[in-house]
Formats: sequence, structure tokens, C-alpha cells
Amino acid sequence: MCREEVQSVSDDMLIDGKSDGAENRQANCVLNEFNADYLKVYYGKIFPYAEIFKWMSYGNDGKHPACDKSYFGRREFSFTLENDIYLRFQSFNRVSQLESSIKEKCPFKIDIGPVYSVDPAKRHAYAQSGDNVFTPVERELVFDIDISDYDDVRYCCSGAEVCLACWPLMTVAIKVIDTALRDDFGFSHILWVYSGRRGVHCWVCDGKARRLTNEQRAAIADYFRVYKGNENSNKKVSLTGPVLHPFLVRSYNEVLKDFFEAKLLQSQKIFSTEERYEKILEMIPDEAVTSELRGRWHENRRSSMSKEDINIFRWEQLKHTLQSGKQKAQGLRRCVEEIVFCFTYPRLDMEVSKHMNHLLKAPFCVHPKTGRVCVPIDPNNCDEFDPSTVPTLAQLLEELNMGGLRTDADNESDGTSLGKSLRFFRSSFMEPLLKSCKEEIESSYAKLQKSKNSLSW
Repeated sequence: MCREEVQSVSDDMLIDGKSDGAENRQANCVLNEFNADYLKVYYGKIFPYAEIFKWMSYGNDGKHPACDKSYFGRREFSFTLENDIYLRFQSFNRVSQLESSIKEKCPFKIDIGPVYSVDPAKRHAYAQSGDNVFTPVERELVFDIDISDYDDVRYCCSGAEVCLACWPLMTVAIKVIDTALRDDFGFSHILWVYSGRRGVHCWVCDGKARRLTNEQRAAIADYFRVYKGNENSNKKVSLTGPVLHPFLVRSYNEVLKDFFEAKLLQSQKIFSTEERYEKILEMIPDEAVTSELRGRWHENRRSSMSKEDINIFRWEQLKHTLQSGKQKAQGLRRCVEEIVFCFTYPRLDMEVSKHMNHLLKAPFCVHPKTGRVCVPIDPNNCDEFDPSTVPTLAQLLEELNMGGLRTDADNESDGTSLGKSLRFFRSSFMEPLLKSCKEEIESSYAKLQKSKNSLSW
């Protein structure tokens, strides 16, 4: 009915910003829907083309003689159009070409791939030459974490659904992975992005990260791996060895343990029903211990204790039973840690991180199922991130409609609710990254000149 009552939001309506109450009500009605008409306005007024171009150029758009002018043109972009039409190996030499193509094609999703040895749009011409020169040579180290992979340990939602009770699992993942990338691997330029619906993406953009081989990427991904089982395993986490790796100890002590005990126990009511606590008892490889705990919990299930309290109470009982002096076996004492890891440790899509040619959705896309923009997340303040408050396509278009376009504004998008995310992207991520890239380009050039001068003697 809304679509019949009012036409799509026009540029004229946005430019003058003048409309009566009836028009506003009609506009709000249509803006609740996601379609190409509204996406065109977003791509025409808000999408940060210049920022994406500068980021993906890594300083090679400058005037320094060492800049690789072909660099951005060898980057693969992929567009998913309406009706699932999929266009791979799109490439652009200039930001104006990128902008024109996106505005023309109006993709429902934009994915970013690697930098290839040659222009990906011309790959067939190189293939016909008989030389296998079309190969990926650079790509950010990327990670993909979806909340749906936690369905066996969350009881509030399932699939693509997410709420404030289970979203903190993504916050924990950010804290654990971000700290390790910085402290254990020495990376500095890391971008975390909300996927727009059910998870988070991570882009590690340091030069040494972009140049990692597939084997090196796989080794880093395996560093984070603790899930060894499958869907039918009682115990999906295997913490082997007499002592835990320092990375796992740090993750457990600084993030996982407190989160599990202070928040997850009660938010997910992990011990509140027999079905739920039986799942945990199955992880304990000692029938005598599980029988003892099961007997206690059957006895007190009819007590006046509240269900919130019973989760903490039963967890403390389990810990005391497994970690008391009479339980000498290392495996039993380790069970407490394994349970915490099973419920809280990041669940990575390993294949995304292992291969250089894997595509990942670009920041500032709009998710077609939710209408939410894929905004950056500040890892230092990720506890404050609430996916339900992320700007939506409808909200942004309504803001443009209500406020009109200021002809004196340098960037209209900064005046919308997306402005804060754009400013964070520029100042906290892009500026220090490009400063580092410029220094790397100048340093490499200076070493090359010095080498040439020494050879000339």
C-alpha cells in the first residue's frame, strides 16, 4: 500500500528539504523498505568513495616516484546486483570510475578481493598469451565471525537472529582476536566492521599482513583454533598439553572467564534446565563426577532459588567438584576451562582467513536483509557497540529528506547519523595507516636509491 500511495524519494525532494507533514508520513512509509531506488540515493549522497579509494590505494595514489600507479587498478571488486546477479573481477583505475560504476549498477552488496599481478578485468587477455601471470599478490589478512556459529551455546536466538543477550559474544571475539593480532603478531592497522546483520569482519591492513602467503595465513588462523570436534562431539574444545599456551591463558584470565561468570551464565541461563545442564555434564569425562552433580541438581531443582541464581550456584558447585583436592586428574581440572572456552571463545570461519583470493564485504555497504550499514567498530570501546542502533538505509534517507542538502557542505554524509562512523574510520584507522604506508614507500625508495648508488661505484 505504501508503494501505491507515494513514489520513490526523489532528488528534488531531498534537495529542497521542504515537505509538509503528509509528505513526511508518506516518505517514512516507503523508507521502511529496501530497494534499488533508496540504495541509489545512498550511493549518490552518502557512500564514502574517496575514503574507500584512499584506503585501498595504500599511499600509491600520491606523487612520490615510488608510488605504484597500477596498484588500485589491480584490485578486484565484486558486485552482487538485484536478483542475485553476480559480477566478479571488476576493476577501476580512478575513484571516479569506481563511483560511476557503483552509481550505475547500484549493487546490493560490494565485496573486495585481492590485488592481482595484472588488471583482473583483463585476465582473459593474459590467459590467452599462455603465461600464467594472473595471480593474487596482496590481500589484507581477514577474519569473519558469525553469531550463527554459536547456536549450540546460545538460547536467546538462532540463525541470523541476534539480540543484546548474545551479541556480547561478538564483543568477546573482538577483544580476544584484536589483542592477539597486536601483541602476539605485531600488527597495528586493524579494522573491525559490523557485517550488517549477524557478525563482524576484521581487516588486518599492515604491509606485512597484506603480503602473507596462503601458508602463512593458514598458520595464523590455526594459531587461533581451539575447536577440534564436530557437531556430534560432546566436547568440541580440546585444550591439550600440561599447560595452556600463553595466548589462551591471557584470553581466559582477561576476557573469557569474567564474561562467562558475570554475564553469560545468567543471560543465557546455561544451567536453568535439565536439557541445558546435561549438555555440560556430557563434557566431563568421569561418570562418577557427573552422577554426583546430576544428583545434587535434581535434589535442589524444586527449591525456592531463582533461576538466575541457580545458574551461578550450579556453576560454583561444578567448579568446586572438578577443582577440589580429591580430583587429581589434569583432565578433570581442565574441564572448567574447556567449558568456558566452549561457550565463549571466538569461532572463526577458518577458510576465509587462509586464502588470499577470498572476497569480503566492503565496509559501508547496506545489508539488504536488515537495511543496516556495515559500520566500523572501535575495538577499544566495543562493549558500547549496539547493533540495534546502527544507522539504517531508511534512517539515513529520512535524515537527508528532513534536513535537505547544504550546498556549502564538503561532505553531506557527515551530517547524518553515519557521520560518527565515518570520522572514526578516517581519524582512527585510515590516517595512521596511510602515514605508515607513506613512510614505507619512502623508506623502500631510499634503500633502492642507495643500492643503485653503491652499484654505480
